[in-house]
Amino acid sequence: MATMNAAERRAQAKAEYNAFLAECPSRQLLDRISDKWVVLILCALGGDGPARPGESEADAPKAMRYSEISRVLAGASQKMLTQTLRSLERDGLLTRTVTPTVPVTVAYELTDLGLSLHHMTRGIRSWAQTHMDRVLTHREEYDSRAS
Repeated sequence: MATMNAAERRAQAKAEYNAFLAECPSRQLLDRISDKWVVLILCALGGDGPARPGESEADAPKAMRYSEISRVLAGASQKMLTQTLRSLERDGLLTRTVTPTVPVTVAYELTDLGLSLHHMTRGIRSWAQTHMDRVLTHREEYDSRAS
């Protein structure tokens, strides 16, 4: 196998989207979608968040206003939420719809691409919630051995 220079490795990484290669642009996407706020926003817009009056817990994906998302994502700063929503819109995972009312109404909704990712993040969120007690137990055992 011939050795490649850096430019050739970058070209190969881009052509094949192999995240194990340092130059692969898919690493940036993995970095983005592994963010906790991204996972939680996708889950909220996918219908996994707290139910609104008259809705079941796991209704279909829905459009949500910024303030609704902010309430669901307790602890997210305004700056972090805004930056995350913009990055998800830029990546084509959600749409931002502005309705000219007084005051202006802005709603966010998953695109088909975002919905396909939501199905994955739903499983990750569910796994984390289901296994948290076991993880905490393991952490306590590890910490007691380490000290």
